[in-house]
Amino acid sequence: MIEQPGNYVNKIVLIRIALPYREYFETSFGREYEKHTYIVIVEANGVEGYAETAAGIYPRYSYESVDIDAYVIDKYIIPSIEKGISTNPNEYIEKVRWIKGYNMAKASIEMALWDLTSKLMGKPLYKVIGGKRKYANVGVSIGLQKDIDTLLSKIATYLEEGYQRIKIKISRGRDIELVEAVRREYPDIPLTVDANGDYGYKDLEYLKKLDEFDLLYIEQPFPYWDLYLHSKLQSIIETKICLDESIYNSYLAREAIDIGAAKVINIKPGRVGGIKESIEIHNISMDKGIGTWIGGMLETGIGRGFNVSLATLPNIIYPSDISASTRYFNRDIVTQPWEIDSKGRMWVREEEGIGVEIDWGYLDKIVIWKKEYRIGSN
Repeated sequence: MIEQPGNYVNKIVLIRIALPYREYFETSFGREYEKHTYIVIVEANGVEGYAETAAGIYPRYSYESVDIDAYVIDKYIIPSIEKGISTNPNEYIEKVRWIKGYNMAKASIEMALWDLTSKLMGKPLYKVIGGKRKYANVGVSIGLQKDIDTLLSKIATYLEEGYQRIKIKISRGRDIELVEAVRREYPDIPLTVDANGDYGYKDLEYLKKLDEFDLLYIEQPFPYWDLYLHSKLQSIIETKICLDESIYNSYLAREAIDIGAAKVINIKPGRVGGIKESIEIHNISMDKGIGTWIGGMLETGIGRGFNVSLATLPNIIYPSDISASTRYFNRDIVTQPWEIDSKGRMWVREEEGIGVEIDWGYLDKIVIWKKEYRIGSN
């Protein structure tokens, strides 16, 4: 699937940025106005691979944040590889395996190595990882809105643009009424809800009300650490439970499926540690008859390129959260922003790697800091 060692990394660059959103995005975790991330550039033989961290400015989604990840890279990951490393992602994975957790930090370099390796192989990433389609079927995720009319208006816009599935965020006190209103207006659209872990044990019976609305699935109703409670709900509810935050490695994916905690799995490459682990979770789910899709973390056009590539895998059977660049940003940091067609598909790039080039003129305007590491020069 990937080339054997032969090319060696000579430089890694981190570029911390703050990219303005078109409008704020709100979940049960909170509200954000900018995309804070760092861009990773891994260079070998004059060729560059790109990636970004999936972590946000605050440790809301998980214990990681963009600045925590930058610290982990500087203090632990770089010292583990600075004496020399090939461009093969497998070697990198083994060298940083000793670091417990921090999947998003580790994934940001692993994914850049996949982009770089694909370029050195002269192939687009989706072909390197075994993709079976040339497009991703995409849906859209809508954050908590100020009122129901605003929510319905946004849904109308996104359906007109072609998105195949609508996902709305819910939280305690902002749930059944929202779903009722959406179903009243749109009785037949593919619809899901995402709680980002906002509910608890006392809500088990209450959440059974969601069975009334013919949802594709309910995403992450309970905290990430409580697989038992998800299995308990799945045993008393008809609607499928989809796990997101709970699944941060392939072991947990297998366990969640085996105990009946999930009938759908959301795969986010940053959350699970990179491309290799994403493929492993995809394969386990496929073997066990569990459908999957690719989740989003409001990525720039760089992270979006990886998500599109992964969404071409054969067991990605639900529309993925890979919206057009204009969904979140007035201007993206890549020269060719990602778009969807009228049928709700986002087509892969046939260029080598993830198929994106950085818009350096714009990126330079939103840089907070930049740091460069020489690799193999000691």
